[in-house]
Amino acid sequence: MSTNLFSLGFGVGTQNRQGAWLEVFYAQPLIQPSAALVAAVAPVLGYTGGNQAISFTPAQASQLAEALKGIDAAQAALLTRLAESHKPLVATLLAEDAQLSSTPEAYLKLHLLSHRLVKPHGLSLAGVFPLLPNVAWTSQGAIDLAELAEHQLEARLRGELLEVFSVDKFPKMTDYVVPSGVRIADSARIRLGAYIGEGTTVMHEGFVNFNAGTEGPGMIEGRVSAGVFVGKGSDLGGGCSTMGTLSGGGNIVIKVGEGCLIGANAGIGIPLGDRNTVESGLYVTAGTKVALLDENNQLVKVVKARDLAGQPDLLFRRNSETGAVECKTHKSAIELNEALHAHN
Repeated sequence: MSTNLFSLGFGVGTQNRQGAWLEVFYAQPLIQPSAALVAAVAPVLGYTGGNQAISFTPAQASQLAEALKGIDAAQAALLTRLAESHKPLVATLLAEDAQLSSTPEAYLKLHLLSHRLVKPHGLSLAGVFPLLPNVAWTSQGAIDLAELAEHQLEARLRGELLEVFSVDKFPKMTDYVVPSGVRIADSARIRLGAYIGEGTTVMHEGFVNFNAGTEGPGMIEGRVSAGVFVGKGSDLGGGCSTMGTLSGGGNIVIKVGEGCLIGANAGIGIPLGDRNTVESGLYVTAGTKVALLDENNQLVKVVKARDLAGQPDLLFRRNSETGAVECKTHKSAIELNEALHAHN
């Protein structure tokens, strides 16, 4: 058995009455754990290799804590606490970053993103949706939808209210991890699996999906769709949108460069280079016809917006008289043509 792992997490979670996993919480997930740690825990868990999610008992948690003393004090302390659990425990060991095969594996990878151990697009999330059950997220935690009505009745009979916050495959990130140095006005708008970089502020209308996020610092008042990563110092204005891989962007990776501004109610369907500005209310898709203007506001050529993807120092605007979409730059016509040729 190889002692080299891609990731390891000791978790406590929720199962339905049939024993199927609904969710898993990993307090201290690891990326590339030490060989000594893996060698110490493998015999206790019966781990022989590959990607596995292994259920273990509180008694085994105590054994694991003892085995890790002198190897990893933080993980040993965590396992000491897990030994007190009245909820199901699971150890998820990933020998490689491969397609997902279980709910605990899916939750571990979402934790790796939100703990900032991996950036968006930094790991495989293939097969994630079928492995995330649609769950009622309630004031009593995750509940299987088939069991929800009974739980609601039981709560009422006790004189209590079982509040259902959402019905979704993804929980909110802050129920699992709150990254350092961030402000989040409405935590329900950040899904587990989002990467929220240091210095990021997400206002009430801001939204960040899984496998997406911000380098930080930055201000998010718009939508960061799945797969989109926003560079440092960029500002997404109120109601603006970024087209993700789940909303028509296909396999194109949409990113926002550093120091960009996407105005209120604007949107992008192309990657933006550094220091780009998109005028408020203007949605630029890959096929949008754009009049490219040089430093003297002279027309160089009409191009599709995809031809400008990733180019720095551009201003996208709509001509208020003609309605034409224009792109202005400080570059000369010759420099622009050279940049376009190099880009293609």
